[in-house]
Amino acid sequence: MFQDKRVVVVMPAYNAASTLLATHREVLGWGIVDLVIVVDDSSGDETVAIARELPQTLVHVHERNRGYGANQKSCFRLALEEGADIVVMVHPDYQYTPKLLPAMVGLVASGLYPCILGSRILGGGALRGGMPLWKYVANRGLTFVQNLLMGAKLSEFHTGYRAFSRQLLEELPLEANSDDFVFDAQVLAEVLWAGAPIGEVSCPTKYFPEASSIGLGRSLRYGLGCLWTAFEYRSRRAGLGSSERFPDSRSLSWGSPE
Repeated sequence: MFQDKRVVVVMPAYNAASTLLATHREVLGWGIVDLVIVVDDSSGDETVAIARELPQTLVHVHERNRGYGANQKSCFRLALEEGADIVVMVHPDYQYTPKLLPAMVGLVASGLYPCILGSRILGGGALRGGMPLWKYVANRGLTFVQNLLMGAKLSEFHTGYRAFSRQLLEELPLEANSDDFVFDAQVLAEVLWAGAPIGEVSCPTKYFPEASSIGLGRSLRYGLGCLWTAFEYRSRRAGLGSSERFPDSRSLSWGSPE
């Protein structure tokens, strides 16, 4: 618990056997997390067996590989079912440090921000942590276009380290989003559409062989999906077309986007 709020950490896992234990140990080490939910997307290693031995952990298994976005849908659904007031997504590959949990949870609990991102770009830690140069350049370029089209000022849209309030997650049409990696971009676009403020904290990161990554082909598809989502958002702002992600009736909780 943190300030009487139930904190649930969700871990979308795929072949994370070599790093899950270390990540989980550090997550629980802060004493503020009530439950960890590991959703395994049909891993081919010992991820599930290891997860089932961990304390304070609920394990859910996809019998077939459904994709990163589908994994997150299961994560967030289960967290809300388990009574979470604050949900933090921490990748079990140990690329993002769990040491930021108290700061991210505190910012959501304060009511200042219903969404917090752990940014690899703030503080210049991405390249120092080993992010490949081509990924860094793509991250900066995509983020620039997304900010331009959606009227945002985020340092990056592509971090997987995120915290949400229960209220915000309940209002987002998550099921309308992709089951693939572009889910991440679509979620943030939905948050912006709802008019909810997004906070960022600087997040050191590290790249190593065990850290999850996608190849060039899937990266290109992801990039195109991000651009399409941004254009879709812009079109809806102009009153064109229709979209389940960006409905005509926006959230009344935070008002409409500027």
